[in-house]
Amino acid sequence: MASIGQANGDDSIGKAVSLGDTTIELLKTIRRIFKVLLALLLLLVLAGYFFVQHLKPEYDGELEMQGLAASVTVSYDTYGIPHITADSEPDAYRALGYVHAQDRLWQMELLRRIAPGRLSEVFGSQTLDADRLFLTLGIDEASRRHLAKADTLSREYQLSTAYLEGVNTFIAEGPTPLEYYLTGLDKEPFELVDIYNSLGYMAFSFAMAHKTDPLLEDIKNRLGPDYVYSLLEDCSNCTETIPITNPGDSAAATDLQAKLVLPQPRDEVASLTGVSRKIDQIIGGLPLPALEGSNSWVLSPAKTSTGAVLFANDPHIGFAQPSVWFEAHVKSPQYERYGYHLAGIPFPILAHNRQNAYGMTMFENDDIDFFYETVNPEDPSQYSRNGQWESFKEEKRMIEVKGEDAVAFSFRTSDLGPVVNDLFPDLKEETPVVMSWVFTSGKNEVLQALYGISHAGDFQAFEQAVSKIHAPGLNMMYGDAEGNVAWWAAAKLYRFPDSISTKLVMEASLDSLRSDVPFSENPRAINPEAGYVYSANNQPESTSAGYIPGYYLPENRARRITDLLECRDDWDREGVAEMIVDVTSSVDPEIISDLARAVPVDALNETELEFLDMLNSWDGSHALKSPEPVLYHRWVYELSRAVFQDELGEEGFKALLSTHIYKRVLARLVKEREWPWWDNVQTESVETAEAIIEQSFKDALEQVIDQSGEDPDKWEWKNFHTIEFEHPLGAVAALRPIFNIGPYPIHGSREVVNNLAFPYDSTGYFKVNAGPSTRRVIDFSDIENSQSILPTGQSGNPFSPHYDDQSELYIRGEFRKMLMNPAEIQEKEINRLVLTPVRTSE
Repeated sequence: MASIGQANGDDSIGKAVSLGDTTIELLKTIRRIFKVLLALLLLLVLAGYFFVQHLKPEYDGELEMQGLAASVTVSYDTYGIPHITADSEPDAYRALGYVHAQDRLWQMELLRRIAPGRLSEVFGSQTLDADRLFLTLGIDEASRRHLAKADTLSREYQLSTAYLEGVNTFIAEGPTPLEYYLTGLDKEPFELVDIYNSLGYMAFSFAMAHKTDPLLEDIKNRLGPDYVYSLLEDCSNCTETIPITNPGDSAAATDLQAKLVLPQPRDEVASLTGVSRKIDQIIGGLPLPALEGSNSWVLSPAKTSTGAVLFANDPHIGFAQPSVWFEAHVKSPQYERYGYHLAGIPFPILAHNRQNAYGMTMFENDDIDFFYETVNPEDPSQYSRNGQWESFKEEKRMIEVKGEDAVAFSFRTSDLGPVVNDLFPDLKEETPVVMSWVFTSGKNEVLQALYGISHAGDFQAFEQAVSKIHAPGLNMMYGDAEGNVAWWAAAKLYRFPDSISTKLVMEASLDSLRSDVPFSENPRAINPEAGYVYSANNQPESTSAGYIPGYYLPENRARRITDLLECRDDWDREGVAEMIVDVTSSVDPEIISDLARAVPVDALNETELEFLDMLNSWDGSHALKSPEPVLYHRWVYELSRAVFQDELGEEGFKALLSTHIYKRVLARLVKEREWPWWDNVQTESVETAEAIIEQSFKDALEQVIDQSGEDPDKWEWKNFHTIEFEHPLGAVAALRPIFNIGPYPIHGSREVVNNLAFPYDSTGYFKVNAGPSTRRVIDFSDIENSQSILPTGQSGNPFSPHYDDQSELYIRGEFRKMLMNPAEIQEKEINRLVLTPVRTSE
């Protein structure tokens, strides 16, 4: 037995030794694998590091560029803003094109793809509806028609070509932005047609008719004229109007409602509300924001403490990342402007130098009309025109779709414009409705206009350039070192007889009643006695051409601006900078007062009374710690839903909320207790305005308390009113931290001067979707200390230090200097890029 035990013991020891050797070998193998993996990881990290470094914009060094006649210096300041110095203007624009593309190529790429219907090449079938819409609008065809007639020897053509040479040099020789890798898109050179197409998209994003007219027509057909009249009221004695210095018979426009004759409802047409809702969804879902509104005021020497002009402007645009504007200071012996550029557009839309400054707000005039075509009952391919039958033109297009087969698309056009039914399968067989738009049907001199205003050396040259703008309608704001202040409503205006509402779908035969308005009769104010000019997208006074129909915004911001400007004549730069971030509404407390008077005290419990008293004491401020705005805006939403949704349905109600008409009707709604809207048509009883107001207050308060409790200290505005700057690729959860900026709590609100707007919905939160795309204050007493801010940063490259370096300043309502002094630029230069002509071998 002993020998067996000994044998077993030896065997166990042998096995242990063998197992130990195996374990050691396994550990060695694991160690070797770990080293390999560590080396691979290190290589990946290094590769990633060098890849990221390669993707960063090149702000330093020397680069050769084809086409340059001499070297160009680009000095980048603390915030990455290029100060371009060149010996000639064409070279300056070549450099501008290069540095613009370096920081914003992906933004340029998306913008140029909208009008020709090429988004689906990037985003797949999810953008097919957008491509169909813009192909139907015909922007690309109109752009090519205008280019075919362009004067290739004109200065604007040559400078635009130089700018594109710079853009294309970066495309050919610069690093490829990350977005191209993530989407698998190949870079393509830019052409002049891309400039026109980008301007065309921006023009359409200004318009409101496509959101409004089909909805109003549907209301007329389904509910009757009384409902429409309540929404259509437009008059110069019921709102804050912009004073003009070329007045006509203003009295003729004050009672426009009395002249209006609405056509009879049409029973045979399908609902058009879906048209408004669908187009609104398409525009809202685009990877680039739409323009919403704006503020501007220009103070003459009589209104300032220094005796020099003060200029303020903050265009309101949908928020996105990167921000809309690219800042650049461009200087040559013949030219100098510190300007704000749209993606792919060579000439600045907003700018100043030492002689003058200009900016813009949206005019909001009506430049889109919808018409019913009368179809030949024996041949539906024909429509009636002047007693004759004309044939619809059939347009066929192919849309390339990423990862899928190309999609065929066709639509019809008449001589007035495209048939919008073809965009909506449910309306395909209905009475054709065509859309007539000034931008695509009129003479297009927008590029010439932008060149002219950016090169105007005096007041007269600026006005001449402004007269070339046909669409979109803009309020062009102006101030100069000579003490002049002015604004012009820049648009190709036309009129119909006052009995016709252009906000409804008209019979095509009525187009013959349209008459053009000469530019000399456009609203304007030049050096008015008041000592200032302003615009907050509100209605101008009537001119000799009469009342100009439009989709003007309510008087809220206009009243606050004029109230503040009228109260003092010693404005300085600091005062204007404080005013431009003002967050108090002059109108909201009045709405509360009107609503509160309708609520019987004995119908409220103690808690409800306490909160109603809190609202009644509110001054309209939307500061971060204010609790009142939370309850006020919830009440407004619940009231609006109770008033409108029973007649319009959920989709119709959402469509109404997206219009300027809703914003404008709100203050009148709470005063007009006899409107048919008040009754809930889904009940047998007839509800009064007072009953609806009372119940909506209780519903709003209950929901806020359920959401945040009864302590109003927990209702601080900052917890509900937030902003996030969203990149198109930030919709992918994994990419959101890389591309998106925020969210941040932020002060302000819709239709206050600091117009940080949000859509009304049922969530109880007020997520900002639009607001000041820049804030500028230009002081002609000290031009080199003028100031500005962008919402996020100068660069659209997420690896640039200037991707978000202005965001916290913006959120706090602060500014930074716009440098123009050469010595200060050199002092604050943090990077220098020198572009040189290509060296040729001897």
